[in-house]
Formats: sequence, C-alpha cells, structure tokens
Amino acid sequence: MDTFDQSRVGAKDARRKPPGERNLTPFSSALPANATHWMSVWRRNYLVWKKLAIASMIGNLADPMIYLFGLGLGLGLMVGRVEGVSYIAFLAAGTAASSVMMSATFEAMYSGFSRMHVQRTWEAIMHTPLTLGDIVLGEIVWAASKSVLSGVAIMIVAGALGYASFPSMLTALPVIVLTGLAFASTAMVITALAPSYDFFMFYQTLALTPMLLLSGVFFPIRQLPALAQHVTQVLPLFHAVELIRPAMLGRPFDGLALHVAVLIAYVVVPFFLCAWLFRRRMMK
Repeated sequence: MDTFDQSRVGAKDARRKPPGERNLTPFSSALPANATHWMSVWRRNYLVWKKLAIASMIGNLADPMIYLFGLGLGLGLMVGRVEGVSYIAFLAAGTAASSVMMSATFEAMYSGFSRMHVQRTWEAIMHTPLTLGDIVLGEIVWAASKSVLSGVAIMIVAGALGYASFPSMLTALPVIVLTGLAFASTAMVITALAPSYDFFMFYQTLALTPMLLLSGVFFPIRQLPALAQHVTQVLPLFHAVELIRPAMLGRPFDGLALHVAVLIAYVVVPFFLCAWLFRRRMMK
C-alpha cells in the first residue's frame, strides 16, 4: 500500500513539472538542453523589443553621448591631448566600452527580472521543451545583443567625426560582443539574487559606478595609486577598454591574450553560478 501511494505521488509530481524539466537531474535542468534552444528565447525578446526599438535605442544612447560630447568637448579643452590623441578620441573608446557595460547590465537586471519575477514569462516558457538553462542563456545573449547596438553606435559616431581609425576599429566588434556577454552574465547573478528592483541600486552604486571611474574610461589608470591599479586589473571593464581603445585608435594590442581570457572568465563563471541560483529560486 505504501509503495502504491508513493508511486501515485511521484507520478503526480512528475505531471506538475514543466516538460523542459522532466527526466532531468537538478544540475542538468539548470543547463541548456542543446546548442540552439536558447534562440527561441532570444527571438521572443527580440519580437517584443522590436515594437519599441526606436525609443529603446534613444534611451540607451543618450547617456553615453552626453558623456562623450559633454566631457570630450568641454573638459577636453582644458585637458588637451592624452596618450598622444585628443581627449575626446581617448574618451570615445572608453565611452563605447562603458555603454556596452550599462546596456547589457540594465537589460539583464531590470528587463530580465521583469520577465522572470513580475510577468512570470519564464514559468510559461518552462512548460515547453526548453530548460531553465536555455532561458538563462537566451536572456544573456539577448542582453549582450542590445549592448552591441549601443557600443557599435558610439563607435560609428566616433569614426564619422574622426575620433576613431577605420578600418582598424572593426577589430573592436568581437571585443564588444565579448564584453556584452561578460556583463550580461555577471548581471544575471544579481538578478538571480534580487528580491525586488530596489536591490539593483546596490550593484549600481557599489560595483558599476566605481568600475566606471577606475577602469580607464575617463583617464589613464596610471594616474591612480598603485594599489588601486592592481584592483582595477581584475575588473572586466578595464580589460574591455584595454582592447577597444587600441582598436579604435589604430594601435597594437598589449596583453591581448590576458584581456580576452579575463573577459571569457566573466562570461563562463557567472553563467554557471546564475544558472544554479535560478534553479534554486525557480524550483522552490
């Protein structure tokens, strides 16, 4: 009798599981089911975003453009040349990198949290053959895709005004993609931990703002104290700037392998961490 009752309960629980979670271990359900399922999540987000694409692009570009021209033209008159180029040309590369950081982060946090917690879109998707890992990967790639638009737009404006070198700046494109993935993946960890939208302010204030000021966006990091320089070198934005700036200025790369390796680490490690955190949160 006990065996019969347990089998009935087990069957009932199995029916309640979303199709994408059946017959999977807790660990495997937190990972993508295959190499292509995440594309459905990406396409779903794209179709929704397409309706408000113009307003979204204006919002993403307004802030970095203000920094670029406000500081570049205003402060640039007092600063003069930095590392052999005009200050606005120096700033343009940093602005492209920081724009990618902000766009990927805000999409992964605010929009991702809305779809996961408020709209409960993720729960609906999980009643398909997709796993939670497919959803998380799709969200990360989508956030990175939006950030690439922001970074490329800044780069095009800088190139059109003569503040970036063509065609060498085209080598910054894969770096922008990698940077977007790194910050989207990292931000998804914050999304997995956030109880509400208010939680994101801690990450913005304690992580994004210091990173923006310390990573060589506005001035060379050699101006910082030695200890601060060592701290800066573990920040993903620093490595993104160190790759994007030489590409936009037509200069050789220094420490290419290290910069790329650090950005890849910021893509991979946070992805597995946030997948595990979301598995714990969604399956409670």
